[in-house]
Amino acid sequence: MTRRNDNDKKNSDTGGTRLRSAEWFGTRDKNGFMYRSWMKNQGIPDHHFEGKPVIGICNTWSELTPCNAHFRTIAERVKNGIREAGGIPVEFPVFSNGESNLRPTAMLTRNLASMDTEEAIRGNPIDGVVLLVGCDKTTPALLMGAASCDLPTIVVTGGPMLNGKHQGKDVGSGTLVWRLHEEYKAGKISLHEFLDAEAGMSRSAGTCNTMGTASTMACMAESLGTSLPHNAAIPAVDSRRYVLAHMSGMRAVEMVHEDLRLSKVLTRNAFINAIRTNAAIGGSTNAVIHLKAIAGRIGVDLSLEDWNHGRGVPTMVNLQPSGQYLMEEFYYAGGLPAVLRQLGEHDLLNRDALTVNGKTLWENNRDAPCHNDEVILPYHRPLVSNGGICVLRGNLAPRGAVLKPSAATPALMNHRGRAVVFENIDHYKARIDDPDLDIDETCVMVLKNCGPKGYPGMAEVGNMGLPPKLLKKGITDMVRISDARMSGTAFGTVVLHVAPEAMDMGPLAAVQDGDMIRLDAENGVLELEVSDAELNSRLAALKSDQVIARTGGYQELYRDRVLQADEGCDFDFLVGCRGAAVPRHSH
Repeated sequence: MTRRNDNDKKNSDTGGTRLRSAEWFGTRDKNGFMYRSWMKNQGIPDHHFEGKPVIGICNTWSELTPCNAHFRTIAERVKNGIREAGGIPVEFPVFSNGESNLRPTAMLTRNLASMDTEEAIRGNPIDGVVLLVGCDKTTPALLMGAASCDLPTIVVTGGPMLNGKHQGKDVGSGTLVWRLHEEYKAGKISLHEFLDAEAGMSRSAGTCNTMGTASTMACMAESLGTSLPHNAAIPAVDSRRYVLAHMSGMRAVEMVHEDLRLSKVLTRNAFINAIRTNAAIGGSTNAVIHLKAIAGRIGVDLSLEDWNHGRGVPTMVNLQPSGQYLMEEFYYAGGLPAVLRQLGEHDLLNRDALTVNGKTLWENNRDAPCHNDEVILPYHRPLVSNGGICVLRGNLAPRGAVLKPSAATPALMNHRGRAVVFENIDHYKARIDDPDLDIDETCVMVLKNCGPKGYPGMAEVGNMGLPPKLLKKGITDMVRISDARMSGTAFGTVVLHVAPEAMDMGPLAAVQDGDMIRLDAENGVLELEVSDAELNSRLAALKSDQVIARTGGYQELYRDRVLQADEGCDFDFLVGCRGAAVPRHSH
């Protein structure tokens, strides 16, 4: 067989666009020889190097990331689709930052995983990429890395696990833990009853089956236009998940032919669509940080104030932790397309936003049916009439904080109370069970030093468990404020992401026991009733005594270069799209 010389001609198979991979495989010199020869040890035939798009499958499979433990099978289905469409699949691993096992928090390594993804894509002979994502941070991490490269990119989510089962009832992963633990601390159930729920909560492959961060980010990926319709909700073990993986592989090849790069999909209008979608589904507050980080990588100006586009949007998805049902029912009821149709019908979508299948978001969803209006509620009979993320500002949070109304107690959304302060998570754990703790249900619990630099990594500890002595009185919610995050599976009147954080000498650092704090969610106000002079005096004293521990390694890099919550917690040197220009040869 005679190999065609691609040095001085364009590749006709891609409609006149020269393949990026041809810079590796399309030359008749020493370098082309080496690249092809080394790849041939896997049994790749000669003609596969002649004009076929190379599609990278970026895989976050890991047995330490249970949500993604089935990705080997999904990757094989993606490969089948790529081959059918005339492409060459090449699977490669990137850091799998699993939420369930990784300490101190998977958020600490989200940026690391994004760096891994970016450099793997740019440095290898890849024309387009399929991102296999699932567990909370894998979706934003891979989209961040891919956005910095800006190649044709499509997202394939692993899907949610089946409904949990406990005592004959459906239970939600994550949400069940928070509820049962509070009941155990209140003395309502025994330790045996608490532990008995373990086996039934997570009974299949897949991500949390509530509208936690994993499901939220899957919905964000679909509403952004980066995945095929229905990607967000098909259960992990449903055969239709494999069909979607196959079709996504086929589509990735077509996207290379069309030069449909990620920057053509991730527009400002797409991000506004995602913000409104997050309100409609009762999505996680974590989406605020992740969307900002993704937007920063692709070069879209997105601010905390843009989340006001979600205010006034009703929460129509009746899922735990805000509502009643789980992701299985959501898919059977029509999935995210049914939600997007309602948003579009009420002029809450930028309808012409382009998606990865080459159609607009509205073309994909305008005829989407709803099969169960108790799971996906009608627009005028919502779960919560105003479901958008509430952005708060004031002297306690000059650069902002957030609250999730759909998971909060309405009576606490306008509240004034006495602060009970925990200086860090260890202080909280040492103090919370003390029966002599001076606290009642009108108080405001304040947790410091759990932000991006303080934890480090901004762990999901913001939904502090209530004191057992109050739980035993039947108290189920209190206002809680911190610079931390909260699991999307959690609930409560919890103010999060206070910026600047305490470790960065934000005003939160100066709060003391007994200070009065006012929350007015409707008007977006979070105020510490302390004079500016007193606040500045406290902060000056704290700063003079502050000792910054030098840990070395990645954690020190993280603390030195991470941005604050309102900026997406990316590294300052990673913001921006660097493209995918072909690097110099390795030899």
